[in-house]
Amino acid sequence: MAYTHNIVGWFEIPVADMERAIKFYESVLQIELTRAQMGPLDMAWFPWFENTTGSGGSLVHHPEHYKPSADGILIYLTTPTGDLNKDLENIKKAGGKIIEPRRKISDDHGYMAIFIDSEGNRVALHSRT
Repeated sequence: MAYTHNIVGWFEIPVADMERAIKFYESVLQIELTRAQMGPLDMAWFPWFENTTGSGGSLVHHPEHYKPSADGILIYLTTPTGDLNKDLENIKKAGGKIIEPRRKISDDHGYMAIFIDSEGNRVALHSRT
């Protein structure tokens, strides 16, 4: 069977405090999130583009169904700045904690780092350089 798309279609990062989480991710990634109320869910969407690699996703707040965690699934975000070292400095400035500093995955796959965000989630950043 030949696949024509990546298997991940959407991701959601749980948050306890949406204002704090938006400020954290916008300052770390140098992007603008779009906030939307979807019924009981308070969401802030990461920018995404049609017909490109990767998938869209959002921050999401719902006190009964979404709990931030440093255990469980690990999401790799591709750095929009292209500068993983700069992003790691931004994480520290924004109140996050680096738990695995920038390291090479391989020549073919680039570099990665793992951090704890403002909400207590374990998240990874990826860069080709």
